[in-house]
Amino acid sequence: MRRCQVAIIGAGPSGLLLGALLHKAGIDAIILERQSRDYVLARIRAGVLEQGTVGLLQQAGVGARLQREGLVHEGFALTYNGQSLRIDIADLTDGKTVTVYGQTEVTRDLMTHRDTIGATAIYEAKEVSLEGFDGGSPRVFYSKDGLRHEIACDFIAGCDGFHGVSRASVPDEALSIFERVYPFGWLGVLADVPPCSHELIYAGHERGFALCSMRSLTRSRYYIQCSLDDRVENWSDQAFWDELRRRLDPEAAEAIVTGPSIEKSIAPLRSFVAEPLRFGRMFLVGDAAHIVPPTGAKGLNLAASDVHYLSEALIEFYGERSSAGIDDYSRRALARIWKAERFSWSLTGLLHQFDLMTPFERRMQEAEFVYLQGSRNARASLAENYVGLPF
Repeated sequence: MRRCQVAIIGAGPSGLLLGALLHKAGIDAIILERQSRDYVLARIRAGVLEQGTVGLLQQAGVGARLQREGLVHEGFALTYNGQSLRIDIADLTDGKTVTVYGQTEVTRDLMTHRDTIGATAIYEAKEVSLEGFDGGSPRVFYSKDGLRHEIACDFIAGCDGFHGVSRASVPDEALSIFERVYPFGWLGVLADVPPCSHELIYAGHERGFALCSMRSLTRSRYYIQCSLDDRVENWSDQAFWDELRRRLDPEAAEAIVTGPSIEKSIAPLRSFVAEPLRFGRMFLVGDAAHIVPPTGAKGLNLAASDVHYLSEALIEFYGERSSAGIDDYSRRALARIWKAERFSWSLTGLLHQFDLMTPFERRMQEAEFVYLQGSRNARASLAENYVGLPF
């Protein structure tokens, strides 16, 4: 049997970031991940980081490559049926910005850092089970290389995503679930082509939503709204590029550079929150506790804010022998989670086409866009939420 202070379930960015912050504070943590390293690094995810997330990565000692290669953005474009509106987030938020840097790169940096500091991360840990977290002696069991292993710990951090074992280990009666499943998905294409704009473009159109994003100055990530029963096989690269152009304003459509896709996938959209986030000596973090539609670029950033609150609480517990932070973790994290859920839900509603939309609802979308065009205060509210609310 092994022993550590904190057992972290999941080696995605939230688990790795929590591990890095705890290690810096002298707290011993072991990370367990059911997939291989290569599988984790192959996940294609978000790429827009709030300033708070960038600050946490720097605090953890993993911000050097991000500082060199990340693309700092001071605004983004919002378009509606061909009309374009630039949201100047730096001007509207007293100089705050976002940084474009792929989640895959964040994960790679955190993995490399953990290797460098010699901290334990166990990949391909199968049949993970959590016990005793409702009492004073949490235990984590897992299988690897044909053997059954046990880890004794003070606390368990469930950073293992929506389908992970952590939330599934909580009795149903102890959880309150809030969920909205959207009647569409996003078809995404990754291609080694220069982006069509130096800033992101969020496009609402009568044919459906589109997003022009990037991972670097030579790699672009594009999305279009599609039906939930659609299939990647139904979309050739040419069909995707043609449909993307139809949904953009003329200038952006003209600037699209096409090329072969290096990854193509369809992601469903949902809003999801599980409450509370603490169950005795086990805490839910990131996608294990909440999901947001990617419209507002909040998924990874919201996980980072959970890590901020939990790392502070655990550092306080071990440094000051105070349980105040861990007692308040769920309340603090959920207060920010629900604000981010509201923003992502609102932006999704503004820019997407829903089944059976009435003429009234379409006019409400149009009125919201017109309001943003004419009101600096409305744009400031949008910008404030986009760059990230304070921790």
